Amino acid sequence: MIVSEVVIYYLEMRRADAHTVKPLPADLTVTEACIKQYQVNRMLYQLVGEDYDWNDKSGWTADQWRHYAESDDLRTWLAYHKGSIAGFFELKQVDAETNELAYFGLAAKFIGKGYGGALLSAALHEAWQWGGPARVIVNTCTLDHPNALANYKARGFKLYDTKTVSA
Repeated sequence: MIVSEVVIYYLEMRRADAHTVKPLPADLTVTEACIKQYQVNRMLYQLVGEDYDWNDKSGWTADQWRHYAESDDLRTWLAYHKGSIAGFFELKQVDAETNELAYFGLAAKFIGKGYGGALLSAALHEAWQWGGPARVIVNTCTLDHPNALANYKARGFKLYDTKTVSA
Protein backbone atom coordinates (compact mmCIF):
# COMPACT_ATOMS: atom_id res chain seq x y z
CA MET A 1 0.00 0.00 0.00
CA ILE A 2 1.33 3.43 -0.94
CA VAL A 3 0.69 6.14 1.61
CA SER A 4 1.07 9.78 0.59
CA GLU A 5 0.32 11.38 3.96
CA VAL A 6 0.89 10.36 7.54
CA VAL A 7 -1.00 11.80 10.50
CA ILE A 8 1.04 12.09 13.72
CA TYR A 9 -0.90 12.18 16.99
CA TYR A 10 0.71 13.81 20.04
CA LEU A 11 -0.66 12.67 23.38
CA GLU A 12 0.01 13.50 27.00
CA MET A 13 -0.99 12.51 30.50
CA ARG A 14 -0.67 15.20 33.16
CA ARG A 15 -1.60 13.21 36.28
CA ALA A 16 -0.63 9.71 37.34
CA ASP A 17 -4.18 9.10 38.59
CA ALA A 18 -5.50 9.65 35.04
CA HIS A 19 -4.00 6.26 34.15
CA THR A 20 -6.61 3.57 33.59
CA VAL A 21 -4.65 0.49 34.59
CA LYS A 22 -4.83 -2.79 32.75
CA PRO A 23 -3.00 -5.39 34.87
CA LEU A 24 -0.34 -7.68 33.44
CA PRO A 25 -1.60 -11.17 32.71
CA ALA A 26 0.15 -13.91 34.70
CA ASP A 27 1.92 -15.20 31.59
CA LEU A 28 3.59 -11.87 30.72
CA THR A 29 6.58 -10.53 32.64
CA VAL A 30 8.24 -7.15 32.21
CA THR A 31 11.88 -6.61 33.12
CA GLU A 32 14.13 -3.57 32.84
CA ALA A 33 17.36 -4.04 30.90
CA CYS A 34 19.56 -2.54 33.61
CA ILE A 35 22.82 -3.25 31.80
CA LYS A 36 22.60 -1.09 28.70
CA GLN A 37 23.56 -2.71 25.40
CA TYR A 38 22.71 -0.68 22.33
CA GLN A 39 22.50 -3.86 20.24
CA VAL A 40 19.43 -4.92 22.26
CA ASN A 41 17.63 -1.64 21.53
CA ARG A 42 18.52 -1.93 17.85
CA MET A 43 17.14 -5.48 17.74
CA LEU A 44 13.92 -4.46 19.54
CA TYR A 45 13.46 -1.54 17.14
CA GLN A 46 13.73 -3.96 14.20
CA LEU A 47 11.64 -6.72 15.80
CA VAL A 48 8.65 -4.47 16.45
CA GLY A 49 9.16 -1.73 13.88
CA GLU A 50 9.71 -3.73 10.71
CA ASP A 51 5.96 -4.26 10.27
CA TYR A 52 5.30 -0.52 10.59
CA ASP A 53 8.11 0.85 8.44
CA TRP A 54 9.96 2.39 11.36
CA ASN A 55 12.89 3.86 9.50
CA ASP A 56 14.01 6.95 11.42
CA LYS A 57 16.90 4.97 12.95
CA SER A 58 17.38 2.32 10.26
CA GLY A 59 20.52 3.93 8.86
CA TRP A 60 22.17 4.59 12.20
CA THR A 61 25.74 3.55 12.87
CA ALA A 62 26.78 1.57 15.93
CA ASP A 63 28.06 4.81 17.50
CA GLN A 64 24.69 6.52 16.98
CA TRP A 65 22.88 3.57 18.54
CA ARG A 66 25.31 3.51 21.46
CA HIS A 67 24.88 7.24 22.12
CA TYR A 68 21.08 6.89 22.05
CA ALA A 69 20.51 3.60 23.88
CA GLU A 70 23.23 3.87 26.51
CA SER A 71 22.34 7.42 27.55
CA ASP A 72 21.48 8.06 31.21
CA ASP A 73 18.24 9.66 29.95
CA LEU A 74 16.92 6.41 28.41
CA ARG A 75 15.65 3.24 30.07
CA THR A 76 14.44 0.06 28.34
CA TRP A 77 12.06 -2.70 29.43
CA LEU A 78 11.37 -6.02 27.72
CA ALA A 79 8.16 -8.04 27.97
CA TYR A 80 8.49 -11.82 27.93
CA HIS A 81 6.00 -14.60 27.29
CA LYS A 82 7.29 -18.15 27.85
CA GLY A 83 10.88 -16.93 27.50
CA SER A 84 10.31 -15.13 24.19
CA ILE A 85 10.38 -11.38 23.71
CA ALA A 86 6.77 -10.29 23.35
CA GLY A 87 7.41 -6.53 23.23
CA PHE A 88 9.26 -3.62 24.75
CA PHE A 89 9.16 0.00 25.73
CA GLU A 90 11.71 2.76 26.09
CA LEU A 91 11.31 5.73 28.42
CA LYS A 92 13.23 8.93 27.86
CA GLN A 93 13.60 11.80 30.33
CA VAL A 94 13.08 14.83 28.12
CA ASP A 95 13.58 17.27 30.99
CA ALA A 96 12.80 17.53 34.72
CA GLU A 97 9.08 17.88 33.97
CA THR A 98 8.54 15.42 31.12
CA ASN A 99 9.07 11.71 30.53
CA GLU A 100 8.45 10.38 27.04
CA LEU A 101 7.36 6.93 26.01
CA ALA A 102 9.94 6.97 23.22
CA TYR A 103 9.19 3.55 21.74
CA PHE A 104 6.53 1.00 22.55
CA GLY A 105 5.26 -2.09 20.81
CA LEU A 106 4.61 -5.78 20.59
CA ALA A 107 6.31 -8.33 18.37
CA ALA A 108 4.00 -9.53 15.59
CA LYS A 109 3.42 -12.99 17.11
CA PHE A 110 2.02 -11.40 20.28
CA ILE A 111 -0.47 -8.95 18.81
CA GLY A 112 -4.11 -9.77 19.49
CA LYS A 113 -3.47 -11.56 22.79
CA GLY A 114 -4.49 -8.65 25.03
CA TYR A 115 -0.94 -7.71 25.98
CA GLY A 116 -0.84 -4.18 24.51
CA GLY A 117 -2.90 -2.44 27.18
CA ALA A 118 -1.15 -4.29 30.00
CA LEU A 119 2.32 -3.48 28.66
CA LEU A 120 1.31 0.16 28.21
CA SER A 121 0.11 0.22 31.82
CA ALA A 122 3.49 -1.15 32.93
CA ALA A 123 5.19 1.60 30.90
CA LEU A 124 3.04 4.30 32.46
CA HIS A 125 3.69 2.99 35.95
CA GLU A 126 7.45 3.24 35.33
CA ALA A 127 7.17 6.62 33.62
CA TRP A 128 5.39 8.17 36.61
CA GLN A 129 7.88 6.63 39.07
CA TRP A 130 10.97 7.95 37.28
CA GLY A 131 11.89 11.35 38.67
CA GLY A 132 8.37 12.59 39.49
CA PRO A 133 7.43 14.17 36.15
CA ALA A 134 4.60 16.64 35.63
CA ARG A 135 3.56 14.85 32.44
CA VAL A 136 4.19 11.80 30.29
CA ILE A 137 4.06 12.15 26.50
CA VAL A 138 3.92 9.83 23.52
CA ASN A 139 3.23 10.09 19.82
CA THR A 140 1.82 7.62 17.35
CA CYS A 141 0.86 7.84 13.71
CA THR A 142 -1.29 6.31 11.01
CA LEU A 143 1.58 3.95 10.07
CA ASP A 144 1.48 2.29 13.51
CA HIS A 145 -0.84 -0.56 14.48
CA PRO A 146 -4.48 0.44 13.86
CA ASN A 147 -5.27 0.02 17.59
CA ALA A 148 -2.33 2.10 18.86
CA LEU A 149 -4.16 5.40 19.24
CA ALA A 150 -7.17 3.74 20.89
CA ASN A 151 -4.87 1.92 23.34
CA TYR A 152 -3.16 5.17 24.38
CA LYS A 153 -6.51 6.88 24.89
CA ALA A 154 -7.92 3.89 26.80
CA ARG A 155 -5.03 4.09 29.27
CA GLY A 156 -5.73 7.81 29.88
CA PHE A 157 -3.64 9.76 27.39
CA LYS A 158 -5.24 12.89 25.93
CA LEU A 159 -4.60 14.19 22.43
CA TYR A 160 -3.01 17.65 22.43
CA ASP A 161 -1.87 18.05 18.81
CA THR A 162 -1.87 16.46 15.38
CA LYS A 163 0.28 17.03 12.35
CA THR A 164 -0.03 15.73 8.79
CA VAL A 165 3.21 15.13 6.92
CA SER A 166 4.08 13.80 3.48
CA ALA A 167 5.11 10.16 3.51
